[in-house]
Amino acid sequence: MTQTTARQASVDRPLRRRDLDPDPLRQFARWLAEAEEAGIRYANAMAVATAAPDGTPSVRMVLLRGYDERGFVFFTNYESRKGRELASNPRAALLFYWEPLERQVRISGSVERVTSLESDEYFRSRPYGSQLSAWASRQSEPIADREELEARHAELALAFPEGQVPRPHFWGGYRVVPEQFEFWQGRRDRLHDRFRYTCQPDGSWLIERLQP
Repeated sequence: MTQTTARQASVDRPLRRRDLDPDPLRQFARWLAEAEEAGIRYANAMAVATAAPDGTPSVRMVLLRGYDERGFVFFTNYESRKGRELASNPRAALLFYWEPLERQVRISGSVERVTSLESDEYFRSRPYGSQLSAWASRQSEPIADREELEARHAELALAFPEGQVPRPHFWGGYRVVPEQFEFWQGRRDRLHDRFRYTCQPDGSWLIERLQP
């Protein structure tokens, strides 16, 4: 077996129960802000895990485009693999990993589409080239070569002048509605700190320390 690179000693940053906000959304906002302040590139990058009806999992990186008390939002092609899986099994897990801070946040819950208004608003904010790419790419489908993809992109530039690109009907946003959060802080000797928030029937959050 080929060994990976040697482990590096953790910087010991304790995470105590008294440090946690009772609201996991506020706790997440605090950690995300600290990741951004630390200069981590794409601090809003997250892995999104979905599963097919037979249980086959898949995971990919996307960018968090917004969050509030309703949930965590990202945008994609509805006909992509993740879109198809979410149509049949509307549940997902998210993972944020901020290596310089030795922190990760896991979030899991149900998934719903955002409103057309929200998708339209975000689509209008995208760069022109990205708007064209949403039309050009039949996401997750095979293609003969890159030239075909670039030719399709160029054709669309002729069809849709800048500022006049409509949102494709097959493209939009998803919202992950959290049922659980887990905050993980790396510690020395791999005795990491882990706390799980679980949503209760009355809307409150149960906080539990987990063994590493």
